[in-house]
Amino acid sequence: MPIREAGPSDAAAVAAVHVHSWRAAYRGLVPDAYLDSLDVGERTEVWRERLSAPGAPTVLVAEEEGGGTVAFSCFRPWSGQEADPSVTAELSALYALPEAWGRGVGRTLLAATGAAMTAAGFREAGLWVLEGNARARAFYEAAGWRPDGTSVAEETGGRVLDELLYRVGLLR
Repeated sequence: MPIREAGPSDAAAVAAVHVHSWRAAYRGLVPDAYLDSLDVGERTEVWRERLSAPGAPTVLVAEEEGGGTVAFSCFRPWSGQEADPSVTAELSALYALPEAWGRGVGRTLLAATGAAMTAAGFREAGLWVLEGNARARAFYEAAGWRPDGTSVAEETGGRVLDELLYRVGLLR
């Protein structure tokens, strides 16, 4: 599966994966009205700006043979108080189209993302995952990520949701 770094021209494909994966993964966790209101066009503009900005995060896309983005990841230096941004990367997104779930796309992309984090000089990584997202938690735990006991309450779509901080050491 080809995996490459994304650029501004990938904004629409990344946005489509983002919206469709959110609608599938977060149904029952995030209010339906919020999920149904997600707009690929609006997300495309957000991703185009993000991918064009100075100091942009690193975004990797996974493509099916012959093209077509099926998943993406996004990482940057840690931005919160919980870790040192000089050594810790934040995996701020890893999403795949629902039809790609269970085919190894996520595992392959996560491994490539870890390698890119290591190449960028990071020694560890963290991510926030919804406490109620059993599928994502099992996915990350199978890859060696562990909750560190830190949690925060965040509002999404008018519902307060608990997020857990997961961490992993990166191979050097």
